[in-house]
Amino acid sequence: MGRLDKSPGNLLKLYRDMCRLRFFEDMAAEKYKGGEVPGFVHLYHGEEAVAVGVCAALEKEDVVTSTHRGHGHAVAKGITTGEALAELFGRQGGSNGGRGGSMHMYKPSVGFLGTNGVVGGGIGLAVGAGLSAKLLQKGSVGVTFFGDGASNMGIFYESLNMAAYLKLPVIFVCENNLYATATPLKMVAANREIATRALAFNMPGIAVDGNDVIAVYEAAAEARERALNGLGPTLIECKTYRHGGHHLGDQLYGTYRTKEEVDTWIAAKDPVKNFKTILIEAYGIDEGEIEQAEADAQKEIAAAYEYAKASPLPDPETVGKYLFAEDD
Repeated sequence: MGRLDKSPGNLLKLYRDMCRLRFFEDMAAEKYKGGEVPGFVHLYHGEEAVAVGVCAALEKEDVVTSTHRGHGHAVAKGITTGEALAELFGRQGGSNGGRGGSMHMYKPSVGFLGTNGVVGGGIGLAVGAGLSAKLLQKGSVGVTFFGDGASNMGIFYESLNMAAYLKLPVIFVCENNLYATATPLKMVAANREIATRALAFNMPGIAVDGNDVIAVYEAAAEARERALNGLGPTLIECKTYRHGGHHLGDQLYGTYRTKEEVDTWIAAKDPVKNFKTILIEAYGIDEGEIEQAEADAQKEIAAAYEYAKASPLPDPETVGKYLFAEDD
């Protein structure tokens, strides 16, 4: 139940997908610093195994809601890297025609109901998707990503309660990276084991190493199977760590994190680097194949940049579009 097919091709795909997210964020950071990306960006470095592991366990019809740190979720669920980067650039070729930017990416045709600038804002939306799936017998699930900070908000508890009571097909995925912006979880939570909070709602709560893509995949696959069998929701706590600041420009360490802490996590728990080692040492995959996966991901991101750069700015004459529903 929920076991990963560990064939070389499947393992390499997981690795390539994590590289795609890592290289995408590298590109976003570079172009933000160069003035090509307006507004804020909240980068996903260090958390790639969560988005890739969860979304690899889903089908296209499953619906995902995200957070302000959502580029990884968007790309893992099916928004192309070109569309995502063009959206960051505010260009017509973006997933939302340049109207949404980093925190309001949205593409329902691939089951992505948006990054979200409101902390915890996507949790209730995923419950709504789960309710819709159950009532309409869609055979799909609603999945929501959120952080440890959102786990202390009312919408989290209300959503768990409703989903559990109605046995909705919902997967709650907490990306516990230890900090809500600059607030350590240990300073604001009496119970810092977020997975155990599911017990109050009579649902399974599972804590996994959020830097282990296989562990994340298998937890998500099992939760999806439970949901589709009518057994209700699951809370998965993925223990992870963001390598950068809260947003690009936030001080990396010295205020709420120490240099030693950041360096230790990056050295010991980098999900991309560690999975590469596992592929070689545990599964005997040839380094040349791994390097080819990296090269393919790099090539894709380079092409995404060319696509985004070439895409025109939105036509000012269309500024009033999409404010209201329109007849076909």
